[in-house]
Amino acid sequence: MKLIGWNVNSLRSCMTKGFKEFMLEEDPDFILIEETKMQEGQADISLDGYKYIMNSAVRKGYSGTLIYYKKEPLSYHLGLIDGNHNEEGRVLTLEYENYYLVVCYSPNSKEGLLRLDYRMEFEDALKEYLLSLQKPVIFTGDLNVSHQEIDIKNPKQNERNAGFTIEERTKFSSLLESGFIDTFRYLHPDLVKYSWWSYRFKAREKNIGWRLDYFLVSNELKDKILKADIYTEVLGSDHAPILLEIDL
Repeated sequence: MKLIGWNVNSLRSCMTKGFKEFMLEEDPDFILIEETKMQEGQADISLDGYKYIMNSAVRKGYSGTLIYYKKEPLSYHLGLIDGNHNEEGRVLTLEYENYYLVVCYSPNSKEGLLRLDYRMEFEDALKEYLLSLQKPVIFTGDLNVSHQEIDIKNPKQNERNAGFTIEERTKFSSLLESGFIDTFRYLHPDLVKYSWWSYRFKAREKNIGWRLDYFLVSNELKDKILKADIYTEVLGSDHAPILLEIDL
């Protein structure tokens, strides 16, 4: 099974920058999208061979998640437990016979860490939700954190910046310790590769980046991981698409 995740930073915009051509050439079983920045019906986002389910934010032009799929799910769910934390359309789950597939766009703690407290609340609710699922989980998204120093170009300069605070990194460690594998780091323990670059200061050209995008899987799926990678050469967003191939 092949899955591609991507923070597209506006799906409508990315559609004009090679999104369809890239996805149709790669032909994954699932395409998991964050930051759609759109509501249902605002544009034609159809993709030959796929259906999709969208979870849009209440606020137009903001946040949002979406999953393109080939195989019909048994069910789907918006938000976390009891639909909480769904005003911003950040979590979408598909259920299949032997696993759950969850896409997430974690809140950014913002400049000055103005939203760090909310981010911590969201992370606790997210962990509770993932652990409540009664099947193995494939979990992906722009999780807005670089977990280790290897995951960011300039760790020392960013210690109190959103996405690399000790609070965010500790929450991520806690999630992994609760029963999840970071598939990319599991297969590539020493590989330096980033998935996001600022649009400023020619950061992508200079590879001054952060790894913010992840595929995590439940521990019981560890031996089924075949490949995990980042398409650093693919443009269309300030994030690169990420790949997981798993024997399911």
